[in-house]
This record gives sequence, structure tokens and C-alpha cells, in this order.
Amino acid sequence: MMPRRILNKSHNILNIKGIIDDARCFCAVRELRWPEDIRCTHCQSDKVVDHGHDETHPERQRYHCGNCNGYFDDLAGTIFQGHHRALSVWILCLYFMGLNLSNSQIARELELNISDVQERTGQLRQGVVLRKPQAELHGEVEWDEVYVLAGHKGHPESVRKKTVKVEGTVSKVLADAVRWIKKNPLYSG
Repeated sequence: MMPRRILNKSHNILNIKGIIDDARCFCAVRELRWPEDIRCTHCQSDKVVDHGHDETHPERQRYHCGNCNGYFDDLAGTIFQGHHRALSVWILCLYFMGLNLSNSQIARELELNISDVQERTGQLRQGVVLRKPQAELHGEVEWDEVYVLAGHKGHPESVRKKTVKVEGTVSKVLADAVRWIKKNPLYSG
């Protein structure tokens, strides 16, 4: 029979929080954020020196910029800044989000309050969306006629496939498509 304290710990066979530590997470953040040299988050200068560690999270390195005299740390300007939980908890939260776990499943796995997880996953999703680069479209772009030809129901002879050569971001392509539709008399309302 298993000791009682082991049964009460976690419902997981393997506690994943125990495998991932904050030191590794901070190293990964530094390597991904500054692959060459550490840059000031205020002025982008490379005249940066270490300035001790955070009191609450000793793995978090603080820095001082010799150019603008500003101070910053590993998480300044990231979606992880300003939160008191360990970085490893939020890295695991992102990982679980990538596995399409629900907020309640994430809360259970990380032993967190569900309202905290809901708030944080919303912030993480928003941060990911804001930092996602716009898609560049090149060459021939086609879209479904259902959207382009709306309003021509009952006039099958007016339906014809058109392709337009475009380049640029998705928003530029859509703006160009709307202008093209308005100019083309076949598609005007």
C-alpha cells in the first residue's frame, strides 16, 4: 500500500512542474530573446552590464544600460513581465495551451485557481497574437467566389473565376481585393 502523503500530492503519475525549473526557463528566454548580445529594452543599445538578480526570483537577471542609464530584466517587455508566479508555470501553461488543454485542465495540472488560469491564458493568447508577424502573400492569390460574388444570386452567367496577381501583407491584399471588386462593373452592387 502506498503512503498516504504520496496519494494526496498530485493526481499525475509524473509531476511535470518538478521537471522544468525556472533557471532553465530563464536561460531559454535569454537565448531566444538575445541570440547575439543582450540589448537594452529601452534604447536597443548593446552597452549593457549585469546588475544583480531579482529578489523574489533569483534566476531572473537584472541589467543596467550604459547608454540610456535604464534598468531592465530578462522579462521586461515580454508577455511574462509583471507576474509573481514562477516563469516555469507560465511556460508550462503555454505548452498546455499548445496541446489544446482547456483552462480547467491546465488549472488542474498546474494546481492553480481556474480564474487565474483563465485570466493568464487570455493574456498569453493576446500577447502571442500581438507579436505574430503579418503573413506575406506573393504571386497569384485566389479566394472563394462565395464571398466575392455575394449579391449575384440567380445570375449564374455573371459568375466567372478571376485571379489577381498580388503581393504584400494580408491586410494589403484584402484592401486591394476590395478596390478591385468596386472597380469591376460586373461585381458592383
